[in-house]
Amino acid sequence: MESVRGERSPGASCKSLGWSNMVYLAERSNVRVLVVDDDDVIVSFVTKGLREAGFAVDRASDGEDGLHLALNESYDVMIVDIMLPKLDGLALITELRAQKKNTPVIILSAKRAVDDRVKGLQTGSDDYLTKPFAFSELLARVQALIRRSTGSVDPTTLEVADLRMDLLRREVTRSGEKIDLQPREFVLLEYLMRNAGRVVSKTMIMEHVWDYNFDPQTNVVEARISKLRDKIDRGFSTQLIETVRGVGYVLR
Repeated sequence: MESVRGERSPGASCKSLGWSNMVYLAERSNVRVLVVDDDDVIVSFVTKGLREAGFAVDRASDGEDGLHLALNESYDVMIVDIMLPKLDGLALITELRAQKKNTPVIILSAKRAVDDRVKGLQTGSDDYLTKPFAFSELLARVQALIRRSTGSVDPTTLEVADLRMDLLRREVTRSGEKIDLQPREFVLLEYLMRNAGRVVSKTMIMEHVWDYNFDPQTNVVEARISKLRDKIDRGFSTQLIETVRGVGYVLR
C-alpha cells in the first residue's frame, strides 16, 4: 500500500456528532488517531491503512471541526493538513497549543518548500510529511510519536499459550507454524489476544473491530470467529478460542 489511493475499509460509515459534516468514527482501540483533511481520497487511504494496523481513526474534514474534536476528545496522535476549509492547519495547531493540548501532531501537506516545513514545526507540530507520501513512512512516524509521547515501548509481540502474534511483521504462528490471516482476522485476533482470559461480547467485538454498532440480527461476528477458529485451532488438541454461550468469546 504505497500510493495515496485506496478504498474505505469494510463497514466504514459516516456518523454525525451533532455538529457539521465531519466525523468518521472507527472501531475503538487503545490508540486513537485523528485525521484532519478535506481530501476524501487521501483520508480513505490513510484511514484504511491505520485501521488495518490496529488503530482507531476519527476524521474531521475542516479545521474548525478538527479543533473541536481535538479539544473535546483524547487522541494519541493527530494527522493534520495545512490547507483546510474554515480554519487552516497552522491556526488549528496554534490554538491547540494555546489551549495547553500537547497531542502529538504530524502535518501532512502538499506544501513542500523548506520555509513551509520550518513554519509548520515552529507553529507546534511534531513532524512534517509532504504529499505524495508512502503509507509505510507515515505509519512509522505515527508509531514513533506514540513511543515518544508515552515514554515507553509497546510490546511488539503477543503470546497466548503456543499462539504468537508479531505486531511489526504482521505474522501469526502457532507452535511455530505460520498462519495466514486476512487483515480483519488479524485485528480480531489481536483484540482477543489483548483480552486473553476475559470474555468479550459480540457487541464489544463489533465496536472494536468493525465500524458500526452491534446489530443483533447480523451473524458477521459468528462467521468471522468460525473462520478464525478454523485457522487457529484446527489440527491442534487444545482449542484456544472458546464460545461462552449467550455471552461472547474468550481466548485462553
